[in-house]
Amino acid sequence: MRYTLFENQKNEIILLARILLMILFVISGWGKMTGFTGTVAYMESLGAPVPMVAAGIAVIMEFFVAIAILVGFYTRPLAFIFALFVLGTALIGHHFWTMADQARAANMTQYFKNLSIMGGLLLLGITGPGKYSIDGR
Repeated sequence: MRYTLFENQKNEIILLARILLMILFVISGWGKMTGFTGTVAYMESLGAPVPMVAAGIAVIMEFFVAIAILVGFYTRPLAFIFALFVLGTALIGHHFWTMADQARAANMTQYFKNLSIMGGLLLLGITGPGKYSIDGR
């Protein structure tokens, strides 16, 4: 039998991972929801197709779906869907390859941050939410 250092804390670590992955999105989604007019204007400035719909999708994903993942509700399928959302956000919102200087550097960091978050979401989709979740009950 193989033993790893943190095997006994696996469920606690998965819970911590869910919290750390989603806290940014819950905060951001709340801001987008409470400032929806500004969110629509921001989507328009990015050139997002149908800015009102894009803003609505952002609010649903970043607030409501993030909370569902945070509490471990339908975690596996939502983690995969969220990974696609984060990829779309990277491509639409952080297209560093069209920028120069400081904007390029800042957006490159944000783009690759999104890809890193995708990695965590894909892993969560495979491992599941752990014991401390609605799904785990």
